[in-house]
Amino acid sequence: MSDSTTAGIRTASHPATVWARRATLGALSVAVLAALLTLLGVHSSTASVSSDGYRLDVVYPRVARPGLDAPLQVTVTHPGGFGKALTLAVSGHYLDLFESQGFRPSPSDETRAGDTYYLTFSAPPGDSFRVYFDAYIQPASQAGRDGWVEVMDGDTVVARTSFSTTILP
Repeated sequence: MSDSTTAGIRTASHPATVWARRATLGALSVAVLAALLTLLGVHSSTASVSSDGYRLDVVYPRVARPGLDAPLQVTVTHPGGFGKALTLAVSGHYLDLFESQGFRPSPSDETRAGDTYYLTFSAPPGDSFRVYFDAYIQPASQAGRDGWVEVMDGDTVVARTSFSTTILP
């Protein structure tokens, strides 16, 4: 009779169990490495276009996660200024992706017609205007969306750029 407390304990594992543990450990290691390399957070990009003397730059979340703040910033530049007002048209379907805290500065008028959200701002002094959309991705969002922003001169689109946001779990 042996005095060992480990006597009779089987030491060999089934090969499938060993590989399942290895696969789980490997997947966990990849997730931890991705987090350490900041691959899982929000990543922004810029979509730009120049047309009819206007320059339109949109900083948007290229990759985002539900519940996280996401940058959306529109900058319009036009030599000679903007007259009395500046109107931006934005994809309403794209804005539905966000929980909004509002626009900064606030538009003097806003209207939604179908899928288009029109924002009219009192024209700023100078040749450049920047508006921030203070928002985060809705916590229940499971899929990304395509969006667009247009600069309007009356009923005419003078500049338009498109972009897409991917949502990761």
